[in-house]
Formats: sequence, structure tokens, C-alpha cells
Amino acid sequence: MTFSLVFIGPPWATMGGDYRNKPEDFTVVPKWVPFESSIAYSYFSIKKIFDAVQVNELGVSDFYRFGAGQEGADILVSRSSYEVELEWLKLLEELTQKPVFPLGQLSRRSSDLNPGKETEAWLCIKQWLDSQNKGLVIYVAFGSECKPSQYELTRIALGLENSGMPFFWVLRTQMGSSDNEPIELPEGFEERVKGRGLVWRTWAPQFEILAHDSVGGFLTHSGWGSVVDSLSFGRALILLSFLSDQELNSRFLVEKKMGYPIPRNELDGSFTSDSVTESLRLVMVEEQGRCYRENAKKMEELLGDQELQESYVDNFLNYMKSTRWRKEILQH
Repeated sequence: MTFSLVFIGPPWATMGGDYRNKPEDFTVVPKWVPFESSIAYSYFSIKKIFDAVQVNELGVSDFYRFGAGQEGADILVSRSSYEVELEWLKLLEELTQKPVFPLGQLSRRSSDLNPGKETEAWLCIKQWLDSQNKGLVIYVAFGSECKPSQYELTRIALGLENSGMPFFWVLRTQMGSSDNEPIELPEGFEERVKGRGLVWRTWAPQFEILAHDSVGGFLTHSGWGSVVDSLSFGRALILLSFLSDQELNSRFLVEKKMGYPIPRNELDGSFTSDSVTESLRLVMVEEQGRCYRENAKKMEELLGDQELQESYVDNFLNYMKSTRWRKEILQH
């Protein structure tokens, strides 16, 4: 998303000596953003990123390489659209002095649903979803790269249990055979939520699940692919970020009132089971959360406009076909 590119910074900032060099510098909106915004990292989130930043043998950091990549590019391409990020797209062009091409949200179509190839797993999931009331099930999934800690898992589980809401949870308790820190659900959890909550421990067809009429909301890590999948069907978003740019995505969604973040401690990222319960109920059923449900439906209309979404890709392809450097590349 374009706001992430702007937040990290243009080449003159990422490659300059006075660039932000400590976690606290990333907890505020950068000086080159001229309009009001709240997009920034909390301390606990950016601290994780700083701890993971790589510096190669020449002393060049990930941040510098990011800027160098932008500086060396002829054009910039972003999974974005003017309807969602107009001010950020304009700002990125101003900062980099390069053409910026949004590609639309690259949303999948309803025709991508493939009921003709129903697997045994999907038939089992669908049977359970069919037994639930329309629009009340919370789909819970944190992607293929995120695994909550034991502390986080316990609070998520208890929050779901105490909410009284039906849920379908795709849970990874171990990230491959090399993961020596498996996590476990609270004792007796699955038995206590039996009937209204189902924990699924293997791969699940996310797009088909979100398309099901019984699903009304998505407790997500805020990865943009998952966000687009959810909004493609007008499902309200409850946000709990874990990695990389996920928190920036979350802050953007909060600004647009398209998602509600589970409240957390700014310093260490901790949260309570009560905050999970309250957030789920607010977004799914309470009057205070109506705006999130309504805005998700508005985004469904936007993402469902295939002519609009495809026009972004067509515009980019037409540019590529018309440029002289394409001819030079083909000659080589």
C-alpha cells in the first residue's frame, strides 16, 4: 500500500545521514506528510522491526536498500487505488518525482469461488457454517507467517469464549517442524465452545469461508491480502497485528473507519481477554460499531466494480507498451 511506502520514506530520507535511526522516531507521523494522519508504529511493533533489520557486510541496512531501490527505479507501482489512497498516491509522486501507478486492489472475483471442486475439508467446514445464523460468525485467522505467543493465544481464546459469539478459527500452533515452541489452547476450551466455535488446525479456504453468508466479521492480522478478501464480501474487520507493515495497515483502516483495533499496551503490545471480547462485540453487534459494518459494505461495492479495478491494470499495461525503454529491453 502506498501509505507504507510514504511512511518508510523517500530515497533522500532513507539514504540520508539524518534519517530516523531509533525506534521512537517511527512512533510519530513523518515530517514529510503534510496532511493530518495517525499512521505510525507503536513502540512495541517498531522495536520488533528494528531488532530484525539486517545490515550486510558493507554496513548497508534494509532501510538504505529500500531507498536505493526507489532511487534506481523509473516508475513506482503500488497495490492501491485513487478511491482509497488519493492523497498518499499524490504525495508519493511529489516525494520521489517519479510516475506512480496504482494497480487497483487486485481483489478476487466471486467467480473465483470454485464450488465444483469441493474438497472433503471444505464440505466439512461448509456444513458447520451452514448450521450458523447469517452474518454472526467471526472468522479468525492470522495468515501463514504469524503465530501468537502463548500469552496472546490464551487471551484471544478466552476473549472469543467470553464474547458469546460464534467463530471459526484457523489456528496454527506450530510453524513447521523446526518450531520448538508450540502453543496450546486453554484446557477445556474446545469443549466449552463446542457448537458455536470451531478450531481448524490445517489449511482452510479463506476466500470461500469469507464468502459464506454466516460470516459477518474477520479477526485478522491486518495483512493486506486478507483485508481485501474480507472487504470483498463486506465483512467487518477486527484488527490484531503481529508483523512488519501490518500495524501500518491497521492504522490506515482505523483512520478510514474500516476496522477496529483490539486495544493494546503501546510499550509491550499486551492486551487482555476482556479487550478481545469487547472489541468483537462492538464490531459485530453493538450500535457503536455500526460504522465498521457499514463501511465494510461500501468497500464491497468498490471492490466488486471489476471494470474499475481492471482499468488500473489496463492503464499500467498501456504505459508499459508505450515506453521507449520497453523497446530497448526487447532488443536486448
